[in-house]
Amino acid sequence: MKHESRLVVRSYECDTNGHVNNAVFLNYLETARVDFLRSVGVTYRELRERGFGLMVVRICIDFKDEARMDDALLVVTEPIKRRFTGGTYSQKVFCEEDAATRLVADAEVVWVCVDSRKKPVKLPDFLDRPALHPADPPA
Repeated sequence: MKHESRLVVRSYECDTNGHVNNAVFLNYLETARVDFLRSVGVTYRELRERGFGLMVVRICIDFKDEARMDDALLVVTEPIKRRFTGGTYSQKVFCEEDAATRLVADAEVVWVCVDSRKKPVKLPDFLDRPALHPADPPA
């Protein structure tokens, strides 16, 4: 399942060159992943209450273009791999302009489920939701 999150670039997220600082994209991606999970009925609060957490173990970002203050951004999150203890998301950040949409950043995010000791564990049954599985490859 693909999920879309929208946000607007705030002034304090921009550097002295007037564009979004690269590190800020990590916040955008995290916000979109939290929105995605919430849209399928999973909250970080519930995870913690059940003794679990989700941890990012790797993020690879290719920056394609710049984003500037007041730009409308669209973050598309999609599960692309599923593993015993976690998975991988594809996340793309687009700038939505008047008549066009341009790719600003393309990321791959690897995550694992951990227990209360921060040790990787098998994904619990309540996280086995169809929307969190990668789409079937085209036939």
